[in-house]
Amino acid sequence: MQRVKKGDTVEVISGDEKGKRGEVHEVLLKRHRVIVGGVNLIKKAQRRTGNVRTQVGIIEREGPVELSNVMPVCKSCSKATRVRFQGAGREKTRICARCGAALD
Repeated sequence: MQRVKKGDTVEVISGDEKGKRGEVHEVLLKRHRVIVGGVNLIKKAQRRTGNVRTQVGIIEREGPVELSNVMPVCKSCSKATRVRFQGAGREKTRICARCGAALD
């Protein structure tokens, strides 16, 4: 089971974007990275292709952030927290280490 999932709200705990919060758009497990909305914005020069719908020019998008640099935010206590697991097998759930509320 993963500590951070798509759709979670996370807070960046280190780096240039420290303190920013955003929603996880994608989890890249093999690279140990996540893509968080509004965090680590990068600019990319996009050239015209055969597709008419492609954005052209300099576009801004989210870059990946190291998985160890983000912490999930608990919905009940609204603070960045470590994740504990409770149960086993299919009944395994993620628990906030601060207040004990379920993160799922």
